[in-house]
Amino acid sequence: MKAVLICLLALFACTLSAVDRPLVVCSTTQIADFARQVGGDRIQVACILKPGADPHTYQSTTADARLVLDADLCLENGLHLEGNNWMAKLAKDAGKPVVTCTEGVALLRIASNGETVADPHAWMDPRNAATYVRTIQQALTKLMPAHGDEFAARTTLFLQQLRALDAWVREQIAVIPVERRVLVTSHDAFNYFCRTYGFEAAAPVGWSTAELGAGIPPERRQAVVESIRSQGVKAVFVETSVSSEILTEIANEAGIRIGGSLYSDSMGAPGSAGADYIGMMRENVLTIAAALR
Repeated sequence: MKAVLICLLALFACTLSAVDRPLVVCSTTQIADFARQVGGDRIQVACILKPGADPHTYQSTTADARLVLDADLCLENGLHLEGNNWMAKLAKDAGKPVVTCTEGVALLRIASNGETVADPHAWMDPRNAATYVRTIQQALTKLMPAHGDEFAARTTLFLQQLRALDAWVREQIAVIPVERRVLVTSHDAFNYFCRTYGFEAAAPVGWSTAELGAGIPPERRQAVVESIRSQGVKAVFVETSVSSEILTEIANEAGIRIGGSLYSDSMGAPGSAGADYIGMMRENVLTIAAALR
């Protein structure tokens, strides 16, 4: 009887602990990692996107809607990274607060479907990632003011890690000759990275994910091949969240190699080297440097 009572008390304690921790539902794997870094064990973090998924083309499900119904807070990237604003719509339908983590970022502009729009891939610059983290800190502090000092302390530590990451990236990129710093990837996810670290973002950067999936017109395809050849590109890179088929074909036509696979719109699976933000950036930089230097 005593043993049963102890087990029941332990189960009650575990249940109470889970109830005491607010549920934060995040749209992307990067934002989920930032939330864990700031919130620690004070919060539960759930991510709608799975590793390797593409936020641009993702279609929300009834399971996502049920998850958001239980949320205390929702976090999104915004700037239409979540195609058709699926995260904001889920939060609105559930009557839940949603915070856009790109608020305050110095945005780049890109061409999309004949328009000039804000580039949503801001986390590719660690300095922008710091803005995401500060925004999340403010949101969690508002949600749990009694733990504000704790969130601030975690944020301070993670911001130090992001500054160390930025310095390390610059050291690694320095070994690549300037004339070889031309980054060709599956789609336009690396413009912030290129701006910060002195790369030229060459064709086919600027493609839409839809174009990659549906096929590229022959004249556009030939223009991309000629552009790659004329710029003396040494290697091109596929992405874990975008189909590699078309870019691989173009690389073969241009007579250059695939330099490796990069994490872009989604991080790696649990247990992989790119399973968190710093690991994702580290592995990308190592892959780029090995292929281009």
